[in-house]
Amino acid sequence: MTQKDWKKSVVYQIYPKSFNDTTGNGEGDLNGIIEKLDYLQYLGVDYIWLTPIYESPMNDNGYDISNYFKINEQFGTLEEFEMLVTEAHRRDLKVMLDIVINHTSTEHAWFKEAISSKDNPYRDYYFFRPSQYGPPTNWESKFGGNAWKYDEATDEYYLHLFDVTQADLNWDNKEVRQSLYDVVNHWINFGVDGFRFDVINLISKGEFKDSPKIGKEFYTDGPRVHEYLHELNRETFGDKEMMTVGEMSSTTIDNCINYTRPDRQELSSVFNFHHLKVDYVDGEKWSNAKLDFLKLKEILMEWQVGISQGGGWNAIFWCNHDQPRVVSRFGDDSTEENRQASAKMLAIALHMLQGTPYIYQGEEIGMTDPHFNSIQQYRDIESLNAYTNLKNKGIAEDEILTILGQKSRDNSRTPIQWTAGRQAGFTTGTPWIEIPNNYKNVNVEAAIEDDYSILQTYRQLIALRHEHDIITYGEIEPLYMEHPQLFIYRRHYNNQSWLVIANFSKEAVKLPEDLNTTGDIIMQNGSIENGDISGFGAIVIELQA
Repeated sequence: MTQKDWKKSVVYQIYPKSFNDTTGNGEGDLNGIIEKLDYLQYLGVDYIWLTPIYESPMNDNGYDISNYFKINEQFGTLEEFEMLVTEAHRRDLKVMLDIVINHTSTEHAWFKEAISSKDNPYRDYYFFRPSQYGPPTNWESKFGGNAWKYDEATDEYYLHLFDVTQADLNWDNKEVRQSLYDVVNHWINFGVDGFRFDVINLISKGEFKDSPKIGKEFYTDGPRVHEYLHELNRETFGDKEMMTVGEMSSTTIDNCINYTRPDRQELSSVFNFHHLKVDYVDGEKWSNAKLDFLKLKEILMEWQVGISQGGGWNAIFWCNHDQPRVVSRFGDDSTEENRQASAKMLAIALHMLQGTPYIYQGEEIGMTDPHFNSIQQYRDIESLNAYTNLKNKGIAEDEILTILGQKSRDNSRTPIQWTAGRQAGFTTGTPWIEIPNNYKNVNVEAAIEDDYSILQTYRQLIALRHEHDIITYGEIEPLYMEHPQLFIYRRHYNNQSWLVIANFSKEAVKLPEDLNTTGDIIMQNGSIENGDISGFGAIVIELQA
């Protein structure tokens, strides 16, 4: 595949801490990734994306970087990362780094300088504000509580849109921007092939004043964000064959078109999360709610059509390190039959869309949420904060655990289940977080041996994308948007039309009588008999011309 065809790529996300442990300390490492590169080549993906592997106190699992140029010792050494890049390239796998340039850890040398004195030039690397009457604004941190932390030594507050140990960087300072460009160029020169930029649309802050809500209108897609991203592009990766993706928080279609339209020279593609808020209550994540299927279809298709018509480019995904496992969330893991069927259906429904597909480690074998039943089993700082906040609101323990069981980031962070052996083949020691009880049935080894496994469905979908341009470049036509169980759409390209039907119900559902299904089956999960598509069935048909 040439670089010109990067849009036909499929990316596999690796959360190193939970991928593969070669030391027995219960946490994954770089050598563990090297050990599994043959498996990723077998799967057929083009890129591997590593969540942050830099030096960090790990208060937010590496998204709190204390040194951009050092590898976190718990994952390995710079030499081992160099070997990982070399071995990946030898297998035609490209390596994408996750980089956080909206904020740093408060352990970073810049921040330590910043709090040493009000006169220190690094002070302006961050947002410090005086205030006699408490926090300068009422903005809320995305991890709970006010977004300003008081620094007693200098009698001022600093901004942290995330954890108190993650101080926001001041992109209005040209020296900050140049320092960050130096970081990106360092890793480009090292030999990496792309970047995922964490919460990149938050880098431009607007006015600092109280908000009627939580403040995000003052920093989301801020006033100079496109200027800064164009400058980042020009100063680093823009003239190189690299794929970039920006994580976008609470963004809009119009902004994402501008972030990714080639002539604007900003980013290759964007993540948006609107479709993963369809089980929230009035926008509240920490709530007990189920999938709003019609809303899911509406959002997916609004973005599919909008981005395509605007000339932008989407990343498409169900899962990542911040989201619950999709088979538990939008499918059904209550029985083995339903787990297999719904995981395959969800894969087909997503991978036939336009955009760059991302597969999160373990998704390709249908890993489920761990279904923890005690707060002691959780490790995620956001989840622990949510537990405390919900407790303070008087919500019952059982209800809180139900909510965490649906929404916690730890649902996706349990180790990959490689085998049916001890600790699922992840470690010879004690894993840093518990492994789900179903690992003896749900594991990579079993999936490879089963010709009809979820893994084989993913391999087929990846191969189809590489082979057929219609999947990448074809227009998308939403159909039957008000149907309560079926997700149906057509793709059109060069006088070809493909029909995709996915049944999100565990029951058989009758197809619309006026739906034309005459053609050749490209791939199928379940069956269509007497006009009914089986529970969690999915089918892709090349329609007759």
